[in-house]
Amino acid sequence: MPRMLAAYLPGNSTVDMREIDVPKPGVGEVLLKMRASGICGSDIHYIYHKHLGDDPRTSYQGVVAGHEPAGEIVELGIGCRHFRPGDRVAVYHISGCGFCRNCRKGFQISCTDPMRAAYGWQRDGGHAEYMVADERDLVHLPDSLSYRDGCFISCGVGTAYEAVLRGNISGSDAVLVVGLGPVGMAALMLARGRGARATIGVDVQPERVETALKLGLLDHGLIAGPDTLGEIEALTKGGAAVTIDCSGNPRGRVLALQATRTWGRCVYIGETGMVQFNVSDDLLHRQRTIYGSWVTSVHNMDQCCEDLDAWGLHPHDIITDAFPLERAPQAYALMAGGRSGKVIIEYPG
Repeated sequence: MPRMLAAYLPGNSTVDMREIDVPKPGVGEVLLKMRASGICGSDIHYIYHKHLGDDPRTSYQGVVAGHEPAGEIVELGIGCRHFRPGDRVAVYHISGCGFCRNCRKGFQISCTDPMRAAYGWQRDGGHAEYMVADERDLVHLPDSLSYRDGCFISCGVGTAYEAVLRGNISGSDAVLVVGLGPVGMAALMLARGRGARATIGVDVQPERVETALKLGLLDHGLIAGPDTLGEIEALTKGGAAVTIDCSGNPRGRVLALQATRTWGRCVYIGETGMVQFNVSDDLLHRQRTIYGSWVTSVHNMDQCCEDLDAWGLHPHDIITDAFPLERAPQAYALMAGGRSGKVIIEYPG
């Protein structure tokens, strides 16, 4: 039986590298030769540092880590009809039942069946030389998109794309993004793709604001402080049409809401934590709408790839660091530091 290297997360802020058997695809499954696999902020918070319980339905179950995989199909299991060996794909990172209402809408992320399983959480993910995925969870990568693009699309960019759709961003809109980590930068890139007339970004870390400016994602970059709301209102003449909070920080969430213009749209995608605001002054009297958005659907992930292709945009521009699989411990440690851009594992090909 061929063997391969794989990364596991014991939950004590370390990475356990093991040699395991190369898997075989079953019915309706494909075997992927991994080409790129991202590290997500949720991997750091919930698994690497283990800030989540042991519920088998939602928590990490000691599988091969990595829920942002992209790779090349090398073998088909029985019953596969829509993909072929050699196809370049990204993997939607939740495998749902396919029959509940959420799955039928393409939102396997919200599957209600007990058998729902996330790659890298409850079933083996992409931090290995090969992985098995259900054919129905695959999304074609256009020729213009790299495997680096694909792994980022599998979660972070897909999440940002859904926020851009919920906010219904158009060329009429000034857009504010609070929190300029990898997902926040992706949201800015996609907002530009949708034609936003101005983009504003806020972060507490000057390095992240500087990076977003260097990448050409921002018209205005602001370091969070006591006068930030006033600065945004001055730049936008009263508030941004669409605001997206990617920070998951209570103050960041309030800033995003308060910086939304009257009749504007505010989208929350930053995970964890709480928020407190004045319902009358901050929401009702300003006729604002708050959207909560969690990841995206398979359909919209497909559309995201098409749009990026049409716009000539590459999420891989946001990737600051790529490590070979054997250096996964260093990759996780860097991502956990919170000062890098997107960090990925990359495989020779």
